[in-house]
Amino acid sequence: MDRNEMTPSGRTSLWRNARLATLREDLGPLGIIEKGAVGVRGGRIVYAGAESELPVGFAEADQVVDCERRWITPALIDCHTHIVHGGNRAREFELRLEGATYEEIARAGGGIISTVKATNALSVEALVETALPRLEALLSEGVSTVEIKSGYGLNIEAELKMLRAARQLERVRPVRVVTSYLAAHATPPEYKGRNGDYISDVVLPGLVKAHAEGLVDAVDGFCEDIAFSPAEIAFVFDKAKSLGLPVKLHAEQLSNLGGARLAASYDALSADHLEYLDAEGAAAMATAGTVAVLLPGAFYTLREKQFPPVEALRAAGTRIAVATDCNPGTSPLTSLLLSMNMSATLFRLTVQECLAGVTREAARALRILDETGTLEAGKSADLAIWNIDAPAELIYRIGFNPLHERIFKGERIAV
Repeated sequence: MDRNEMTPSGRTSLWRNARLATLREDLGPLGIIEKGAVGVRGGRIVYAGAESELPVGFAEADQVVDCERRWITPALIDCHTHIVHGGNRAREFELRLEGATYEEIARAGGGIISTVKATNALSVEALVETALPRLEALLSEGVSTVEIKSGYGLNIEAELKMLRAARQLERVRPVRVVTSYLAAHATPPEYKGRNGDYISDVVLPGLVKAHAEGLVDAVDGFCEDIAFSPAEIAFVFDKAKSLGLPVKLHAEQLSNLGGARLAASYDALSADHLEYLDAEGAAAMATAGTVAVLLPGAFYTLREKQFPPVEALRAAGTRIAVATDCNPGTSPLTSLLLSMNMSATLFRLTVQECLAGVTREAARALRILDETGTLEAGKSADLAIWNIDAPAELIYRIGFNPLHERIFKGERIAV
């Protein structure tokens, strides 16, 4: 923009004397500006660039913050979570360590069904209260956007209740929530062996109701032998398409059923997990613009041996995001910083891929890249300010949180 231009209304703020990792692709891998500043008006970025090129007038902004050479990145985005649920599975974790098998635990009423029972027993207000500690752990690490899925209700009212709780979290904490309808997560006991009936009786009518109530930003499913087939997921995706809703998919986590290719055929926002993805699936995702969301927490917790095909994703040009997959059973993880470290250490992602994966590419996976995910004029002023010497520290350190300050929609949020 012209240095003499200012947007016409709203409170102005300036963060100066900073080093910026803008994540703008036209400025290199991390879009680094060594002597930078971010100017904000009315909660939106007006300028993010060299301080020497700062538009006239920002030196007299309503608020001027000297960052003392700290690094500023876009606020982080966790693009795959299940943080709204009842109960926990700590006892099952203990039993597994003592030698119990998953099948034995499930027969005793454990596994996902135990989470379904605990979730169904709670009100919307109680679900909000149980989710808050998990959400606050993410926010404390510079996260400002969280995707939240349903999927532990497995009946219409309980799925709606989870989504209502997710929306409520956005009203009680300074965070942007993006919701995903995941009723096609598992089949409840009363529908065992009747996936088609469950989809027609619960998943599809529940989706219509959730959409009518404004609770759904995207539609998700779990495509796996232990969950739903590609043909069954296609029924769900067809309904989503008829409602004008984008789709995403848990795919190729335990086997290769071609879920990623199915997702790509529907122009899915993302396909997630992907340990068993093949080169054809990676290419289909790249062509469709479907983001690959890697979830190292589940890989680690399940002690998996099959690594996601990172080289095939790179070769195809598939965009890569990283998320916590925070859930009570297979990834009780509430640290996106640790998720980055695990993605680098276990999956061999680069520093640039990890940081882009929790900012720009995570925003792309949620279809909000025009709103957040990079430091650019016109976008929401969602910033994370760090006490680090280089961006690599955010990925390299383990159990360390160097967040200095989080800015959400231009407002400074206490850490």
